[in-house]
Parts: sequence; structure tokens; C-alpha cells
Amino acid sequence: MVKRPPAGSIPDAPGSYQFFDADGRVIYVGKAKSLRSRLSNYFQNPGSLHARTAQMVATAERIEWIQVDTDVEALMLEYNLIKEHRPRFNIRLVDDKSYPYLAVTVSDEWPRPRVMRGKKRKGTRYFGPYGHAWAIRDTLDSLLRVFPVRSCSDNKLDRHAKLGKPCLLFHIEKCSAPCVGEVNKDQYDQMVAELLQFLDGDTDPVLNKLELEMRAAADGLEFEQAARLRDRMGAVRKTIEKQQVVAERNEDLDVIGIAQDDLEACIFVFYVRRGRVTGRRSFIIDKVEDLTDVELVDKVLESIYDEEPVQGMPHVVLVPNTGTDPGLYTEWLSVLRGSNVEIRNPRRGGKVDLLSMVTKNAEEEFTRHRMKRATDHNARARALNELKEFLDLPIAPLRIECYDMSHLHGSDYVGSMVVVEDGLPAKNQYRRFKIKTVDQNDDFAAMEEVLTRRLTAYKVDRSKPVAERGRFQYPPQLLVVDGGRGQLSRAVKVLEDLDLFDEIPCVSLAKQFEEVFLPFESEPVRLPRQSEALYLMQRIRDESHRFAITYHRQLRDKRLTTSVLDGIPGLGPVRRKRLVKEIGGVKKVRQATLDELSSLSWLPDSVAQAVYDKVRQ
Repeated sequence: MVKRPPAGSIPDAPGSYQFFDADGRVIYVGKAKSLRSRLSNYFQNPGSLHARTAQMVATAERIEWIQVDTDVEALMLEYNLIKEHRPRFNIRLVDDKSYPYLAVTVSDEWPRPRVMRGKKRKGTRYFGPYGHAWAIRDTLDSLLRVFPVRSCSDNKLDRHAKLGKPCLLFHIEKCSAPCVGEVNKDQYDQMVAELLQFLDGDTDPVLNKLELEMRAAADGLEFEQAARLRDRMGAVRKTIEKQQVVAERNEDLDVIGIAQDDLEACIFVFYVRRGRVTGRRSFIIDKVEDLTDVELVDKVLESIYDEEPVQGMPHVVLVPNTGTDPGLYTEWLSVLRGSNVEIRNPRRGGKVDLLSMVTKNAEEEFTRHRMKRATDHNARARALNELKEFLDLPIAPLRIECYDMSHLHGSDYVGSMVVVEDGLPAKNQYRRFKIKTVDQNDDFAAMEEVLTRRLTAYKVDRSKPVAERGRFQYPPQLLVVDGGRGQLSRAVKVLEDLDLFDEIPCVSLAKQFEEVFLPFESEPVRLPRQSEALYLMQRIRDESHRFAITYHRQLRDKRLTTSVLDGIPGLGPVRRKRLVKEIGGVKKVRQATLDELSSLSWLPDSVAQAVYDKVRQ
């Protein structure tokens, strides 16, 4: 249990504090206007503390703090430390949904709209998020009738440019065919600008322009063109109707609804721009620490605005309550936006109804989450407890590591390490190994090499200061190797050589009959067929197998797809791509004369000579 720091050693100033466990891991990060006042609350009778707080204090071995100048700096420091260390006693997101966005690749020569997920890329404008990818495609189908920009891939664009013929989308008036020069760059850029303006919520200029063009075509007796413009106006109105109007035309809001119980909270956010709902998002928070409703709003704001929304920061944020210190969070969000941001808890009028609607969405989403997770959480707990019982482990294995090997007749030999924590895959801790000392088909030796490298790194990390420890600093509470007694014997040998046998339990899982072999036991353990423990072990083994095979295939494909132009001094990826494109393919490069290569103004003579020599070998 952590000891109270000496009296007077804690500064009476803003800052962030961190609790560490016996292994040097950060288990809790907090912030305070006064570190002295805040930390004194932890060192009182444990019976008067909340159960989770008392458990955290009992688990901690030491405490450190970092003093800063202002409350906002303390808030930002706390957020950065939580993001870096992911402490077990801080609240955390528990779902991994990746929401789709409607993205426009504005940095391309011919920008295109598309559905995108994951990490945001430079040179791309994002709109959303949407609840479903089909909603984006449905919207995009209507917009392409009004803004016929290309929606095809770069490869398809290049292919039709070489063919000199546009694709079907041009003939059904859903693309302006920049690939064959049916539209010039200025006209295309104007269409993209109008599309972005429309997606930003500024729809009136588009409708007004289409109406003027339709009337002009009708007055000029161009009735077919007028009919096409009329249909485009209908498509625009159809798209606008799909966007829910919830506020005044000039209002930009983020509306946050919260539903919760003692353990979790569901957060639902409506992104409102120019009065219309342009995106929505929901996520689940694990309430590991003891939080009041007011403190929960603070954590929710930190989670939502850990990075600026793709729609930009709003002028107003509506919340169920304004948090413990609305001035602090208002100042923080204003810094992110670059201008004033208001945090409001509406009491009357339409904003109350809007917040109530978003809160209802949060409650419905939370109900669906609890129904889905009810069996999952219980099943994971049963699986870990069953493993403890069946394998006679000292504790339920909260961290399990599983190892597997993959190769093809001894070539491209690799090993995999997958990690499961609390019954869930911890993919950010997966590791893969290239086998260095085995050049033939010998899984036993390969397994010994991988385990030796991993556990030696653990012992080295354990001896270092916490800040200098690497990626292998945490030991498994159960080590699983894929295979039978042979693989297990090598694992036991490694553990004994490194004096870790008494610290780390190990077993092997044989595919045939799903038998679990224990060290120095003549008979394997057969887990019950319908047990959660067997299901968990199977999933771990299959995941390690998949991870190893994937890496093996990557290495094999890379080895088999090398080119005659690889490894030429001075011929990097950019020059190589340009050379192949201008000459007409690798085959033509092989046939080119030295004069033809030297005639390329951008290719130095020395590199041209090196290419000529290499392809003639």
C-alpha cells in the first residue's frame, strides 16, 4: 500500500499525479487545482473511501506528481498521461467501433468522394461520422447526379485514360469523365467546391443555381436539358430531407447524451452544423473509478475532444450538466477551437427537447450494449476462473500469451506472440519474430529461440527504471505454446534456464483432442467440451496461428515479388516507378539500349549505366 508523502512535500499548486504499482506500472492518473488538497483525500480511513478508490490505494506502491502553472495545463497533462499509459483504474473506452465517414480526397488531381474509416489522412476532407456505410453510399448515389465527380479508384481512372473510353457512369450521367477530357480542370474543381459546400450544410446556393439553369434551359427551348436539371434538383431535395433539421440555420452544436449504471456509461453525440445533423457517434465508457454525474461529464468531454472533430469544433456544446469546473473546460475547448466555446445545460426551449432526444438515443444504445455484453462478460469471467481451477494456477490468468511458429519447408521461418488480457485480445501487444538461428524444419528449436528472446527481454526490462522499460516489461500469468509435449519441454527448458519457472506457469495445447499438457505431468488435462475455458484456449491458439501465418505470407510474398530493378544504387521507388512508366514496362526496360536510358533527362548517367548493367546480367 502506498505511504503518505512527508508533510509539506506536496506543492499547493495545479498539476497531475500518478499512482504506481509494485511493477512500476501507472495504475491511476489524476489532476488537481491543488495537489496538496487533492492527494490528502486518498490518505484517510480506507473504510470511508469508495471501494474502487480503496482498492487503487491498496494496490499502489508509490505516488508521483508533476506541477504545472495553470489548471488548463494540468488538464492537458492528465489527458496525455492517460493516453500514454492507459491506467487500469481510470475510466476508458471499451468498444472498438470504427465509424465510416464520407471523405473527399481534395489533394488528388481529380478529387473523388468515397467511404473511409480509421485514421484520418492529410489532404482529405471528412464528413460524418455515419451510423452505417450504406447510408453514405445512398447519399453519394444521389449527390453524383448533381455533382458528377469521379467515384472510381485511381487504377480504374488510369485504365480508362489509356483506353480513351469512359466507363458506364459517364453514360448514366454520374461522372463527368475527367479520364478522357470530357471536363477541364477548372470545371471539375468548381464541381468539387460545390460538393464540399453542399456537404458543409450550405445547400441554398446549389438549389438556386440549379433552378436558374433549369429556367434558362426552358426559356431557350432546351427541354431535355431542363428536364435533367429538374431531376437533379429532385435529387438534391431528397438528400436534404435525409438530414434531420434540429436547430436554427446558423447554429453549430455538439449535443451529448449520457445513459449510465454503476459500471458503465453510454455516450451519444449529435454533430449539428448549420442546423442539420451531419453526423452521430456513440461509445461506451468503463467507469473503473468512482465518478459522480458531474465528474462523468468532465471525463466525457475529455474523451470526445481528445482530437478535434472532423466537422471542426462547434460554438456551443450541450451537456446534461456543466461539469465540476465549466470555466476550465470552456477555456480548454476555446483553445482547441481558436475562439470562444460555450458549454451549456439548457433549461427551457427547443434545446431541452434536443438534448432529451439525444439522451434517449443514448439510453436505447446502452440497452442494446448491455444485452449484447451480458453473456460476454460473464463468459470471460467463467473462462478465466475455469482455467485457474482446471490447470491448478495460483490466480486466474488475467494476462495470457500464446506462441506459434509458421514456415514453408524451413523458409521464411517466423514466430508469433498473441496476448489476451481479461479474456479479450490486446492486439497492440501482439509481437512477431523472424527466426534467426534455425535454417531448417525444427519447430522445437524455433520455439526455444522465440521464448528465449521474449523472456530475456522481460528480465532486462525488469531491471531498468520504469521510464526506460521496453515492450516486453509485463510477464504472462499463463504461457501457452501451440503443440504437444515437445514444444512444452522446450518452453520449460527456457523458463528454467532463465530462473522463471516458478514465476510463470506454462502449458501446451495440442490440436488433436484439444489436450492441454502440463509440465512434468504424464497425463494431459482435457478441458470439458462445452466449457468457456476450452473455448478461450481455442480462440487464443487460432489467433496465434492466424497471426503467424499472416506474417509468414507477407515475408514470402515480398521475397517472391522482387524485381530485376530492385537494389540498383540511385534507383529508388519514385525513379523506378517513373522509369517503368515512361519506358513501357519492365520488359521494355530490359530491352532498352544504354543510349535510350541516358536520353532520359531526369535519370543521371551513372544510374542509367547501373540499370543497363543490372538488366543485362
